Amino acid sequence: MTAPDAGRGIGNGESSAEQTTTFGFPRDTFRILHVSTGNVCRSPITERLTRHFVQQRLGVLGGGLIVESAGTWGHEGAPMESHAETVLAEYGADASGFKGRELLDEHVIRADLVLTATRDHRAQVISMGHSAGLRTFTLKEFTRLVNAIDPATLPPLEDGLVTRARALVRAAAALRGWLLAPTAEADEVHDPYGAPLTFFRSIGDEIHQALDPVVTALTGVPART
Repeated sequence: MTAPDAGRGIGNGESSAEQTTTFGFPRDTFRILHVSTGNVCRSPITERLTRHFVQQRLGVLGGGLIVESAGTWGHEGAPMESHAETVLAEYGADASGFKGRELLDEHVIRADLVLTATRDHRAQVISMGHSAGLRTFTLKEFTRLVNAIDPATLPPLEDGLVTRARALVRAAAALRGWLLAPTAEADEVHDPYGAPLTFFRSIGDEIHQALDPVVTALTGVPART
């Protein structure tokens, strides 16, 4: 048996209406939604590091890319944890203006890619419906799948960041059943809530290592050495 063509992925049979809109929203944007529990530790770090790394590679956060976050038990309107702010500052990322959000149906409906901290979060997102299954992954799961995709099979950035990002998600979804995690723990980012700064830093490093190949695949630009 042969693995599916990651370059083709899933969803090439879209109708013309599906190509222009997703659940009624225009398709000239690509939304990444990061999900954790309280939306004050892991998902804020992941959201702001994603923005930071894209800006490092492209010089600007644009091209229709929108990065946001929410929590399955989100503390609506709450600031992120101070240790999370410290970790972001150490990476040079902007933590200002953040407010926690509770995960709502509308967030899932609008998202083109949902990246969760754990498998439980992924299951909760998928249980909300809205055809979320093919676009919802744990962060580390998505990284594993992205690492198996030949960048040459993705549209060039000249075709637009949105076009490239959509192709990346289809390719990852096509590979999901073929590249399983070596252990259940391999797809988890543990909650540092209430932990000392040293643990927050270790979680920040995990998130950094997981995001780096994802942002490289999205933008087609490797991290600066």
